[in-house]
Amino acid sequence: MPFPNPVDYSNSMQQALADNWDRHWTVLDKAARRNPAQKYRRRLILDALQIEGDGRGARVLDIGSGQGDLAVDLLQRHPAADCVGVELSRSGVSIASQRVPQARFFERDLLQAVAPPESLQDWATHAICSEVLEHLDEPERLIANSLAWMAPGCRVVVTVPGGPISSFDRHIGHRKHYDPASLRGLLERGGLQAESVASAGFPFFNLYRLAVIARGERLIEDVSRPDGGDPRWAARTAMRVFAVAFSLNFDRGRFGWQMLALARLSG
Repeated sequence: MPFPNPVDYSNSMQQALADNWDRHWTVLDKAARRNPAQKYRRRLILDALQIEGDGRGARVLDIGSGQGDLAVDLLQRHPAADCVGVELSRSGVSIASQRVPQARFFERDLLQAVAPPESLQDWATHAICSEVLEHLDEPERLIANSLAWMAPGCRVVVTVPGGPISSFDRHIGHRKHYDPASLRGLLERGGLQAESVASAGFPFFNLYRLAVIARGERLIEDVSRPDGGDPRWAARTAMRVFAVAFSLNFDRGRFGWQMLALARLSG
């Protein structure tokens, strides 16, 4: 069963602050770039995409592209791929566009059923939705509205967190965490054919998550820098240690707290 969500979103101001990604990408940009969990996750995603060689002919849609970190790694591995990011946050789009000028980024709310630009209708051969669905009250709607950007047969890679919800997760608006069964059901309700759903990251990703939970609300102060600067020394040190340890994670297994799904758009 999914872990219960202890957040009380009856306070509309609390929810608005948790969902304010224009602010989050401004104050968390440097921490996100250093985060070993994100680097580990991006490696899992790029392996799962199964794009060959320099990526020529691959059209990759990044749903919830944030500040462009995944686009950076994608184009380093597959420099001829065509990459499009769709992101709700204006600050995320601005940061990503400056960091990855060879990709295209669009500010869009995919919870709204608005058609993509005509040139991007039924466009993507590959799609990624990484660490997005846990932020939404109606994640099925975002999946369903994303399908118009995908070509028939599009290979879709989805990641969401598993395990307990931390204070930092609440701070950035997590509604729930998933297990393989609940993630598979979500993808199929959204209109995708789930091919495989697995747990990844045991044991060191789990230990990292336990450290995040133990640090509690102090972690928010450690990594949230109003000037967009580096996280505090203790946080940077912990990130370096886990970056080394993550090379020993199991990428598939029963116990990891990183959920990774492969799906396809039929047609």
